[in-house]
Amino acid sequence: MTGFGSFWRDFWNYETPKMIVVKNHNLGIIYRLIQLLILVYFIWYVFSNQKGYQECESGPESSVVTKVKGVTPSQHKVWDVEEYVKPPEGGSVFSIITRVEATPSQTQKTCPENLRASCSSDSECAVGEVEMLGNGMKTGRCVPYNITKKTCEVMAWCPVENGATFSESLAKMAPEFTILIKNSIHFPRFHFSKENIKDNRDGYLRKCTFNETTDLYCPIFKLGFIVEQAGENFSELAEKGGVIGVIIDWNCNLDLPDSECNPRYSFRRLDPKWTQVSSGYNYRFAKYYQYGGRSTRTLIKAYGIRIDVIVHGQAGKFSLIPTIINLATALTSIGVASFLCDWILLTFMNKNKVYSARKFDQIPKSAEASVKMEFNTTNSGPQTFSLVDPKAPIPL
Repeated sequence: MTGFGSFWRDFWNYETPKMIVVKNHNLGIIYRLIQLLILVYFIWYVFSNQKGYQECESGPESSVVTKVKGVTPSQHKVWDVEEYVKPPEGGSVFSIITRVEATPSQTQKTCPENLRASCSSDSECAVGEVEMLGNGMKTGRCVPYNITKKTCEVMAWCPVENGATFSESLAKMAPEFTILIKNSIHFPRFHFSKENIKDNRDGYLRKCTFNETTDLYCPIFKLGFIVEQAGENFSELAEKGGVIGVIIDWNCNLDLPDSECNPRYSFRRLDPKWTQVSSGYNYRFAKYYQYGGRSTRTLIKAYGIRIDVIVHGQAGKFSLIPTIINLATALTSIGVASFLCDWILLTFMNKNKVYSARKFDQIPKSAEASVKMEFNTTNSGPQTFSLVDPKAPIPL
């Protein structure tokens, strides 16, 4: 209880800073160096680099419209945009087919399942059983798959995918496909909008392709250029498929003219190509038709390059509030130099006890009566007073 009482009494004490001048060259260098580092940090990093005098808004409202053009031949036909671009709506995520594996003339009937459902007798094929990774419902029969192996018979779209599959490559002309990426952004806080396309009616877009130096506002990219900028080999990517990100950055300083707010493009592969299990990109779809009065389809497993258009951005404009806050923080942080130097002075210096006695004075309550208060008043000037303690130590 005594300790708590002592703490409670000390809690109501008032502490006032006392300034002493220590003529120590090394300590003075440390003090000024710390102050210099703090000033450089705030001037160079906070105000110049991070623009601490601005109000900022990140994550602009954005819309992306895409359009692909080009045709390419394969072994059996010529492919146009309507066939190799999925989905056709032209959004921020789309894929361009570069290779297909087709299983033609599938109809609903019974046929051998693929080798995943191998068997040796009918007892291994339960009637009505459906495997989620299979192709249909088992009939209860174990039938020949080829000369040497048997699989369970299923009711499904037959023949199943491993039955009569052939492959076609669309990669011959695919690097020359052109992709228009139209992007509009809006920063609602600053009522600022802009788009990445040049407002020109003289047919500029019909004859231009993107160039960061000469044609920044021609957002027409060749597929081969995108893959190359992402650091990938086009032939390998077209064979197994993959996901490429087109990143558009809008970093706008709205204290400058609107012409200084420009898009910056970067490209990189997004799927983990170093992991064989999950690398690549493919999906399946079917084309249906009537043949001999029966519903028939061609099953297509498509490998392709998926393009993800990702938009980032940040806008900033001068504002008094963040400027005042950061200036106040800078001025307050300069006091850290005094704190650190006091700690060095009172901890590591040879005469630290002498400095401590000079720096910290305690006036007991019994000694307050010995402090004389002298008032000096004049008719014309303000009233002033000073505290005089005859036992005070002589300052340094």
